[in-house]
Amino acid sequence: MTTQASKAQRLSELHAAPEILRVVNVWDAISTKAVAALPETRAIATAGHSIAATFGYADGEIPLELTLDMVGRIVEAAGELPVSADLDAGYGDAGESVRRVIGVGAVGANIEDRLRPLSEFVSEIEAVVAAGAVEGVPFALNARTDAFVRAGGRPLEESIADAIERGRAYLAAGADVVFVPGVLDADTTRKLVEGIGERKISVIGLPGALTAREYEDLGVARISYGPMTQRVALTAYQDLAIDLYRDGAIPASVRELN
Repeated sequence: MTTQASKAQRLSELHAAPEILRVVNVWDAISTKAVAALPETRAIATAGHSIAATFGYADGEIPLELTLDMVGRIVEAAGELPVSADLDAGYGDAGESVRRVIGVGAVGANIEDRLRPLSEFVSEIEAVVAAGAVEGVPFALNARTDAFVRAGGRPLEESIADAIERGRAYLAAGADVVFVPGVLDADTTRKLVEGIGERKISVIGLPGALTAREYEDLGVARISYGPMTQRVALTAYQDLAIDLYRDGAIPASVRELN
């Protein structure tokens, strides 16, 4: 059986590999099983927004206990695959939250800075690394900077410089990769990779963003899709309901995935 420590090491290796790590975000046990069954799946990442929505909470407002419960179920459904959890902004104590998420089987996490003072978030990262060491798991932190999504009206170049400064500091503190969400074009991505490091940037696939292959060619380590996967699933579900209300029928192409 694969140990938790070896799963964590595997996740770090996937981040450093020449091929971009594509993680199709999940939000519960059955979505995990559907993705884990695909031969292309190398790792599982949870979508905090989607888990919150599943329980009726707004993004970032779900209690830690509910997140941990669902992450544990996802870990079980993922089998031998490493699981990275979305821990929002760390729930007030990133080190303790990571200790607890390791306790339910996760080996990595996203934690967002929300543009808190640099030194404050660096201390959070150091606490995460220390928690992993105590638990015997080389925890793979995907340290998120909101330099773009919380930029307000500041010029793009200021956001790029802020992301680079933060990204370098987060890596120096022990983060595995730096997550820079936003619709990043090729020029912006190139500057971020040059400033933070090749295979050290994590991005999100949003409408209008580049493809995974294009990001890979620019030196990006990882791409995830956040709440987009659940939105696609819910769109298909709602569209089916509309069709059924119009006297439609269940398509013959439906697969037994549950």
